[in-house]
Parts: sequence; C-alpha cells; structure tokens
Amino acid sequence: MKLIAIAPLGATLAFALATPALAQDNGGVDWTGPYVGVSFGKTWQKKDGGEHLRFDTDADGEFDDVVRTGSGANAFSPGTCGGAARGVTPASGCDSDKNAIGWMGHVGYDKQFGNIVAGVVAEGGRAFIDDKVSEFSTTPAYYTMRRSIDWNANLRARLGYTTPGGIMPYITGGLSYARVQNYFRTSNTANSFTRNNAEEDGWGWNMGGGVEAKVSDHFSIGARYLWTRYNVGDYRVDVGAGTAAATNPFRITPSGGASINRGDKFDTQSVMVTTSYRF
Repeated sequence: MKLIAIAPLGATLAFALATPALAQDNGGVDWTGPYVGVSFGKTWQKKDGGEHLRFDTDADGEFDDVVRTGSGANAFSPGTCGGAARGVTPASGCDSDKNAIGWMGHVGYDKQFGNIVAGVVAEGGRAFIDDKVSEFSTTPAYYTMRRSIDWNANLRARLGYTTPGGIMPYITGGLSYARVQNYFRTSNTANSFTRNNAEEDGWGWNMGGGVEAKVSDHFSIGARYLWTRYNVGDYRVDVGAGTAAATNPFRITPSGGASINRGDKFDTQSVMVTTSYRF
C-alpha cells in the first residue's frame, strides 16, 4: 500500500529519465539554489488492531513469554485492542488512536542538471498524534500503553524532473528522528508498576514523493506524501509484587515478576502542502 501510494510519482520520474528530455530546453526555469519554507498537513498511522503487549517473565531481556495463571492458562487470554481501553473487559470497547495535523519548517538546496533536479532538504516540526494499545487480563483488568511524538525531524534527498512550465514531480527518502513520549495506565491496583525509558529516541527512515511548482522566481508551492518508520522499543514497565497475593500471575513467574513492552514499530504517514522561498 505504501509503495502504491507513491507509484505514480515514481513512474513519472522513471519516464522522464528514460527520455532524451535532458537535452531539451527547460523553459528558463532554474531550481538551483538554497531555499527555506514551511509545510502543513495531516499525519496518520496504520491500523494496529492485531498488536499485542509483550511480556518477559524470566528476566532474560526477551519479550517472548506468556503470563500464566496458577492453573497454567494464559492470564491475558481475553485479548487486545488497538486503542485505549474504556473498561476492564474487551466488551467495554476502546478509544481509537489520534490522527491529527502536523507542521514542519524546512531548509534545503537543489541543483539542476538540464531537466533533472537533485537536492537535499532538512526539516523539523510537530506531529500531534498518539498511538495506543491495550491488553486485557482474566482478573479482569486492562493494561494500556500510549506513545506520542514530542517533535520530529527528517533529512531527505530529492530527485525530480522539471517541465518547461516549472512543475517538478519528485521522489524522496532519507533518515528520520522523533522524540517519543511513552505512557502507561492500568486498572490493576494490586501489583506495582515501574516505568523505564519513558522518553526515547526514535531513529528511522522515510520514503515518499511529491510535486512542486514554481510560481515566481523566488516562490514555489507543492504537496508531498511521506511514509515514516521510527524504530522504538526501549520503553518497558516492570511489574512487581505490590500487595498482590502469592498466587498472582505476575508473582508466580520464573523471575517472580515481569516486564511489559510494546510489540511493533511506530509507523506514520503524512500528506502536506508546502511553500518555499528560493534565494
């Protein structure tokens, strides 16, 4: 789906590279030089209804264990939801993830070679989204982890093809970074819960495409799509005995406790309109 979303832009560029247009007149449009600008648009996430919390019950650092009751049953058999639990059972439902607006400021440089334009752009801003997942235990109780982006930044290369009229479709990709905030909430009041690495650095990568048009010698406007993956996973919650009974599932584990972690990458998508001043 991600590749399909940028396929038309990639096909346009591939066609351009396969033609002798490099030798054609570009109509006097010149993209070479530095520029600064802003972008504004919508950021959203993939559907993650199949995501689960993960558990480490033997303290080996691997979140691949099952928390079991005294009879050996899975203590989290009621299931999961891709949102924030409204109650202690799946029947209570869940609030969905937050997809919202985002903005970025950018600075870049382009170099034109005939009709081909190559460049690099650095950008940073905010994406007002959060991503939640909840797991339900047989107690019954809920356990919800939520993460949000404090701020994010990209360093992207661009490769485009400019028409005589000053319209440039392009593909883009590069490195991404986000400062991620993590939160935890549970209806379990018996065990103790200690959060670790509540703030973490999410390094990753991005790819996408867009189109930009020169409206004057010094101004350009456009729109772009970007798919981004942040690699996060340091956040964990350590579960202790608290006031729970000796038969509590978290107390009868091989280590006498457990740690909870999330199970997937933090993927986002965005569509933004852009405007730039070119020097």
